[in-house]
Amino acid sequence: MLFSKKDLIKLLGPLIVEQILTVLVGMVDVVMVAAVGEAAVSGVALVDSISILIIQLLAALATGGAVVCSQYIGRQNLVAACHGAGQLITITSACSLLFAGTALLGGRHLLELIFGHAEEAVMNNATIYFRITAFSYLFLALYNSGAALLRSMGNSRASMMTSLVMNGLNVVGNAICIYGLHMGVEGVAIPTLLSRIVAAILMLILVTRPGNLIHVSHFQDLRPDKELMKNILRVGIPSGLENGMFQFGKLALQSLVSTLGTAAIASFAVASNLVTFHYLPGNALGLGLITIVGQCVGAGEYEQAKQYTRKLILANYGFLAVICSVMAFFSWQIVEIYHLSSEASGLARQMILMHSCGMLVWPLAFTLPNTLRAGLDARFTMTISIFSMWVFRIGFAYLFVKIWKVGVMGIWWGMFIDWIFRAIVFSSRFHSFTSRVRQI
Repeated sequence: MLFSKKDLIKLLGPLIVEQILTVLVGMVDVVMVAAVGEAAVSGVALVDSISILIIQLLAALATGGAVVCSQYIGRQNLVAACHGAGQLITITSACSLLFAGTALLGGRHLLELIFGHAEEAVMNNATIYFRITAFSYLFLALYNSGAALLRSMGNSRASMMTSLVMNGLNVVGNAICIYGLHMGVEGVAIPTLLSRIVAAILMLILVTRPGNLIHVSHFQDLRPDKELMKNILRVGIPSGLENGMFQFGKLALQSLVSTLGTAAIASFAVASNLVTFHYLPGNALGLGLITIVGQCVGAGEYEQAKQYTRKLILANYGFLAVICSVMAFFSWQIVEIYHLSSEASGLARQMILMHSCGMLVWPLAFTLPNTLRAGLDARFTMTISIFSMWVFRIGFAYLFVKIWKVGVMGIWWGMFIDWIFRAIVFSSRFHSFTSRVRQI
């Protein structure tokens, strides 16, 4: 076997810790900005919907680079792996500058186009937060690219330590700016920008070290290479389109939520923030699958790739059994931390309970497809995901909210229908994995 039990723990352990850090900091951001008021919470939540879109697009490109580098490592072609690392940095940097320019030029007009029904106070807070965080996109791209490269060579510990520094700076900065300097949403946005700058610098230092299995040590590695870029984009573009359409769909749903009033917006924001704990193990194990399956495919060990996938999916369900039970039992106490109105608190708690039950199908719908992507089947996952998102999640959400008048809870009923469809299709595709997998 290419990966021993010790190797798996060494790779996956730091990934889980890193995911926990990311979620905790996201919660701390919302809790701290809640001290400024529900309008600030709602404004940050609206912008985060756009920010997540940017992050997911950059992460998709990083996934393409990780798949390419992992397969080259599996084939013992380290020269090509290093060159691929440089191409990944070039691609993500260029895209991040495009995103930042669009955000800065669009500003409030872009927000009004998407969230035109939001209240004035919410929109004012959203505009401030949007403009400041847009400056961080380049640094976020460098951090994500470096993290993906470190994971592809099995060094997830370095990625975790960098995340620890970044998130620690973010939390301390939030505390100083909000509680010490009594700032509003700027007190959340500025520490986010500064922490991402530091994380990008640390990642650049790590990925340029000659001692690493994969490293960028020459400017030549950064110059566009048509063939390598094509290989990266073969996974990155479908994944980016998939993630992009997914986030555009979420923006459409967020716009739908914004028509239901401040209590609905705030409760949806808090519940969405809290249930990210449910995704922790699946996200971490999914990142691990990119490296594990990628190296197995590169080495021609397709059956091993399927075996590791089954093990990690079962591990995902084990983690979920604990996390969902705890969150469901303590949902009321957890929601109270955010100091919402009684109406918003009640809605948030209902959504958490519903989500805990719905997670029964989530691993098959979202963790499993990473195995398909690592086997260069990203076009299929993109097609199914986009279709399911727009037909089932969005279509049924509008039916539940606009036609059947279910309220904000209808958003989540549509989401569960989407999950079930994905789980069925991706599970079926996985059974024929060995006949569909491709090498670079």
